[in-house]
Amino acid sequence: MRRLTKKKALTLVKELDAFPKVPESYVESTASGGTVSVIAFTLMAVLAFLEFFVYRSTWMRYEYEVDRDFTSKLRINVDITVAMRCQYIGADVLDLAETMVANDGLKYEPVNFELSPHQRLWHMTLLHIQERLRVEHSLQDVIFKSALKGAPPALPPSEDHPASLSACRIHGHLYVNKVAGNFHITVGKSIPHPRGHAHLAALVSHDSYNFSHRIDHLSFGEVIPGIISPLDGTEKISADSNHLFQYFITIVPTKLNTYKVSADTHQYSVTERERVINHAAGSHGVSGIFMKYDINSLMVKVTEQHMPFWQFLVRLCGIIGGIFSTTGMLHGMVGFTVDLICCRFQMGIYKRLKEAPLNEQENGETPIPTVTLKDNNLAAAS
Repeated sequence: MRRLTKKKALTLVKELDAFPKVPESYVESTASGGTVSVIAFTLMAVLAFLEFFVYRSTWMRYEYEVDRDFTSKLRINVDITVAMRCQYIGADVLDLAETMVANDGLKYEPVNFELSPHQRLWHMTLLHIQERLRVEHSLQDVIFKSALKGAPPALPPSEDHPASLSACRIHGHLYVNKVAGNFHITVGKSIPHPRGHAHLAALVSHDSYNFSHRIDHLSFGEVIPGIISPLDGTEKISADSNHLFQYFITIVPTKLNTYKVSADTHQYSVTERERVINHAAGSHGVSGIFMKYDINSLMVKVTEQHMPFWQFLVRLCGIIGGIFSTTGMLHGMVGFTVDLICCRFQMGIYKRLKEAPLNEQENGETPIPTVTLKDNNLAAAS
């Protein structure tokens, strides 16, 4: 009984076979079929190889949502070189709530404003990258993918003598409230004031004013090596001593999640403006470098994504099956067309051969029939 049940089951399974086998004696191999097979296998290999590279590649997905974090502090990372001595200038932050932020995290380092050849090469490379980023916006995805955890890249050290250091490098970081504010560098050190703060600029001569500056780095949030901010590499040279430089910055909170790094950082856009301070001409103001920033209420989530393995398999099967079906149909269509043309050509030949005697009769020539008789090795022709 068990054997009969197994036989019935096998018979039922065989009847459900959707891929019937054809005996080899019924299969005929042709040169055209072999050529099409070689072409099909070559296309399969090439497309499968390219599909593997598509599977290995990643892309960035952007999502937008409201930033609900309003209690945390905002970190400002600064590295600016001003063409004035450190004892003549001061840097601090005053936010919208008239809160003065202590600048304990900033360091004042005497340097030379002119760059060495090695530093100038580094600076020109950074400017070239910034130029390409303004044209090719898709390069920002490449920068996000190359971001790493660790210390940010720094400008190569200077080899100048301490006596020739006439500029000041202000670098470090500050923690401020997540409200609009003003980070500025102006003449004199800052002192507390009931209505805000003030700078002791009376002791500094106007002849020593020179707010030519170079921004090696300015970012907000966590420092991520590989991320290039819009103001990195900016260099401004002032021909007048009383000059006002203004940068209006809009900060966008950003959560970056890639296969290499996961961090809370900030992107920003900037608008620049500068003018000469001349009270006689009606151009009033304070000489210095002012960076007025505001924080956007929307947050951007940037996530690196990868093609799932099952999707790669589906696409690979589609390539193989599609090429098999397409080449089979093309081979059948070409074979049918060739057979059709050849049959018509042969039918035309037979038609010309049959019409040839009729043409000869029309020309007045009567064909002479020839009869051969074989009897006792005698032949007669009539």
